[in-house]
Amino acid sequence: MEEKSIHVHNLTKLFDGRRVVDDLSFSVKKGEVFALLGHNGAGKSTTIDLILGLKKPEKGSARILGMDAAGNRKKVFERVGVQLQHTRYPSNITVEESCIEYASLYAEPADYQKLLEEFGLVRLKKSFVSKLSGGERQKLSVVLALIGNPEIVFLDELTTGLDVVARREVWRTLKHLKEQGLTIFLTTHYMEEAEALCDRVCIIKSGKKVMEGTIDEVAAASGKENLEEAYLFFMGEEELL
Repeated sequence: MEEKSIHVHNLTKLFDGRRVVDDLSFSVKKGEVFALLGHNGAGKSTTIDLILGLKKPEKGSARILGMDAAGNRKKVFERVGVQLQHTRYPSNITVEESCIEYASLYAEPADYQKLLEEFGLVRLKKSFVSKLSGGERQKLSVVLALIGNPEIVFLDELTTGLDVVARREVWRTLKHLKEQGLTIFLTTHYMEEAEALCDRVCIIKSGKKVMEGTIDEVAAASGKENLEEAYLFFMGEEELL
């Protein structure tokens, strides 16, 4: 039996009576790159918050490395890295100071200098976070998520704001991390990104799962040639092509 890094079962979350996450179930295998795909407001970020124990579900459960995150925050924190859209980092310190501050939280942190090199941020290590571009700040958030040497990393719209070259640099680094055994859970609007990185994807619409599988399985189930066309098919928007 394959080891599960993340297991979500019948997860449901309501906001003002509306089902933002609707009876959602899926599992992520150890060492896998898994993407949650859906429009803005589909429930992707809320699902991550529920898995991490940052929000409480009305129904269902989520476990990370066999643990309930809300009840095991310290243990989960030590083994999981997180880059969220709504995370805010101090802007009155430098890039290097941010890395040092994060590294101090862990018993065996990664070499932040090496991470800065991998993400093309070494030249900016003395720059204040407030002076970074949106794309540079996005890359820094991924670096900080990796400083704790996590077994799983959550990346929410990780390459939003990056140009094509920077996006592909991030892809290359994430592929390298996957080769080292890191489990990666991501959300993205870029179907090309999901095709390039992911072992499996889960497409959700209004918080409900409409399809899950490998890229080939999703394409085959839709009768389409690629993930982008398959995504539009499952979202009921193929007539827009």
